[in-house]
Amino acid sequence: GVGKTEIAKALAAGLGRRLIRLQCYEGLDASSAVYEWNFPAQMVAIRTAEAGGGADRRALTQELFSDEYLIERPLLQALRTDENGAPVLLIDELDRTDAPFEAFLLEALSDFQVTIPELGTIRAPEPPIVILTSNRTREVHDALKRRCLYHWVDYPDVEREMAILLARAPEAAEALSREVVAFVQQLRTEDLFKKPGVAETIDWAKCLLALDVTTLSPEVIADTLGAVLKYQDDIAKLQGSEAARILEQARASLVPA
Repeated sequence: GVGKTEIAKALAAGLGRRLIRLQCYEGLDASSAVYEWNFPAQMVAIRTAEAGGGADRRALTQELFSDEYLIERPLLQALRTDENGAPVLLIDELDRTDAPFEAFLLEALSDFQVTIPELGTIRAPEPPIVILTSNRTREVHDALKRRCLYHWVDYPDVEREMAILLARAPEAAEALSREVVAFVQQLRTEDLFKKPGVAETIDWAKCLLALDVTTLSPEVIADTLGAVLKYQDDIAKLQGSEAARILEQARASLVPA
């Protein structure tokens, strides 16, 4: 929720490159990340050839395992350049995968090439720009870390978050935006299971805008807190006077010293 994914999007947009995203999840394997064959289309081709009779088995095999039936997944797509150069490859939430996939990824990103038994080795004429993100649900292997430039992305300070909100929700009044940012900043100091990220700040501002809210109040906060907090235990903590207390502290932080 701090904008790690947006870094890759902004980099691709700024460089005019394609953005290719590999969303990681538990159980992700090479066939889902690199390539697979279009099995249904291959079966149709086989049945068509059999119906026609006299099919050349060798020629049919070569046709079935050609680029026409190859489904390229993100890692293979990232090896292809276009007129704008190599793409930006975002490997998002790497910590969701397992150690075997991480080992495979380490090999693939070391040489920027993939070997497909039926087609041979495909090499990247220009290495893609690779961004890996992790939420630290588990530690990423040191061998992979050594090949990366490490950068910790923390929650933005008040002024930066305000600038982000004004850019992403410019239609919101500045006074309301400042209250929203100050409240969320104060909320992050509370003992919550899941602290709100920048995405929640933007969503909340847009929610308030849609409801024609011009200023925060404990009642408004109670009615719209689901846009900011995503766990019931966290929402329950802000019931009653707690929301009023945090709002008071947030407003106090807006007063120049």
